[in-house]
Amino acid sequence: MCDCLGAKDSIVIAIICWECISVEANRMGCCVSTSSQSTCSSRSNGEAASPPCLGNGLCGKKRTKRKISEHSAIHRHLPSIPSRIFMNGKSRTSCIFTQQGRKGINQDAMIVWEDFMEEDTIFCGVFDGHGPYGHHVARKVRDVLPVKLQSFIHSGSSKQSESGVSCFTNASKRMGVTLGNAEDGSEEEKLNSLWREAFLKSYKAMDKELKSHPNMDCFCSGSTAVTIVKQGSNLFMGYIGDSRAILGSKDNNDVLVAIQLSVDMKPDLPREAERIKKCKGRVFALQDEPEVPRVWLPFDDAPGLAMARAFGDFCLKEYGVISMPEFSHRSLTDRDQFIVIASDGVWDVLTNEEVVEIVASAPTRSSAARILVESAAREWKLKYPTSKMDDCAVVCLFLDGKMELESDYEDLGFSSATIQSNHSGNALESDDWQRAELTMHRNFTVRSPDRSLKDGEDDGEGGSGEDQNWSGLEGVTRVNSLVQLPRFSEERPDL
Repeated sequence: MCDCLGAKDSIVIAIICWECISVEANRMGCCVSTSSQSTCSSRSNGEAASPPCLGNGLCGKKRTKRKISEHSAIHRHLPSIPSRIFMNGKSRTSCIFTQQGRKGINQDAMIVWEDFMEEDTIFCGVFDGHGPYGHHVARKVRDVLPVKLQSFIHSGSSKQSESGVSCFTNASKRMGVTLGNAEDGSEEEKLNSLWREAFLKSYKAMDKELKSHPNMDCFCSGSTAVTIVKQGSNLFMGYIGDSRAILGSKDNNDVLVAIQLSVDMKPDLPREAERIKKCKGRVFALQDEPEVPRVWLPFDDAPGLAMARAFGDFCLKEYGVISMPEFSHRSLTDRDQFIVIASDGVWDVLTNEEVVEIVASAPTRSSAARILVESAAREWKLKYPTSKMDDCAVVCLFLDGKMELESDYEDLGFSSATIQSNHSGNALESDDWQRAELTMHRNFTVRSPDRSLKDGEDDGEGGSGEDQNWSGLEGVTRVNSLVQLPRFSEERPDL
């Protein structure tokens, strides 16, 4: 065994190294220009180069070509990874909760992965799907994107190693330097560059995989993503779409304030609108929802996507919609209390300040995500009583790493089965895919329609909704991420 690998790392390393095959062979991760349309390079069929650390703990030995597919290998081993939760519950440092809205199947997904690559490193993400198959896209991204990020970090740190052979733990130690306290400015730049490149490449590779997936239609379906990695006091973040992350932090007067960490990637942001128009896409709002700018095809008033960046949505990728994330780094301090990541179902009805107040005043930390979702549900009924509530997903990460005892689950309605289900496969989910400017206001993607819900319609308060179809474009609903699906003729008009 390679003495730089611990026994508890073996499962994670195995997954990383499977992903490294595609990284080394395909080099899928070049940056995408924000001023032009995204392009994908073709996949190489050459034999993969041997990564420096292998899943069986041997360093520097060549591997034989694997016949098992990357997709099935990753999926089969994900449930056995400890400290990875993706359904309602809590971990050592966080709590997560999602609730189905009124438009059919819940298309939101979320994840917290503790000990991500090493101890004191946590991956968190929220993914909001849209379109007929948005729930599949969101779950696929939730499962695969973190593994791709691991792979590119591992590959990048190996390249930066002076010795040329960098095992996993050594690479993690190199990345464990607090950027704000780095003695050498060049070391700080290297670490920031390493994470930036890993986020950019993993997002690009994820979108390429969605495009080539044989059993998933992402032409008019897609997903947002807000992903963070907390490593010690460093916070690295990549995001696309209109989900949002905020930080609850104490100011100089010891008052808890909200700090927005991400930007809602709306099509009317100057840089986004300029890129889309250069690619012959159109950006405008409908007359009855002037506050919601959308992206339209040049030759059809469809699909009307309410964001400028997303995974999937390949009908618009030639017209300015991209999957390249915005990347940011922040050095956390003792004043920073918690991070909240949520889909737009929360931000549509609650401000950043309201969210911070709700989380901070929760009776227990393990109940904070659930209480926040319940608060959003009440606000939907009060402010938009005739509109269908959107799905909500919330991740609350407490930065001091302290949570209550596990006995709190019984008091909050969580059972031990819920806890175990996070590590025993998607028991409650259907994995059919295997077969701006910073604003402190609401997200403004909601309108009040002109008729009430019919008696007997589901109020979205419960149920998995897995046996339901997506009905986001039917009946009275919020302003959807999509207005209508395009209908392409065999010949498109000349542009």
